[in-house]
Amino acid sequence: MSESVEAASLAGDTPGQANSKGHPVFRERLHAAWWTWPLPVIAAVLLAAEVHMGYPGVRAWLPYVVLVPLAIAVPVWLSRTKIEIVDGELWVGDAHLPLRFIDEVEVIAPAEQRRALGPDLDPAAFMVHRASIRTSVRIWLNDPADPTPYWVVSTRRPAELAAALRER
Repeated sequence: MSESVEAASLAGDTPGQANSKGHPVFRERLHAAWWTWPLPVIAAVLLAAEVHMGYPGVRAWLPYVVLVPLAIAVPVWLSRTKIEIVDGELWVGDAHLPLRFIDEVEVIAPAEQRRALGPDLDPAAFMVHRASIRTSVRIWLNDPADPTPYWVVSTRRPAELAAALRER
């Protein structure tokens, strides 16, 4: 491991997170919608109750201990995606894009989103889409070495993200 990578890992700096070099210009977490929480928990409780009715002893309570936390972990896992602009890069989840490769930014309104994600979508585009978020931003790229023509990113604050990307 090189010294700079080792020093960064010892300092706790990870890509996409604010570190000693700078603070995020824009930050948003794409939380799972509220309606994704109750359904897995109800299903886990019903499944555990079904097993509970058939078996006595440890097998009666073990499904509750395993399935309910697992049902809670699924929406938490779905809420892990972050959008950040930090240190001259746009981070969307684990993917990052240097701001110098951004050509144009456009806000996709809710009325236009179905068409933008359907018939008008280029198969080579990079997408981070959440069905519960009705607005997106399309980021056109000007990197001739990259086969990706643009990024489409769901965001609850499209105007703020577009403004932050345009200010680069």
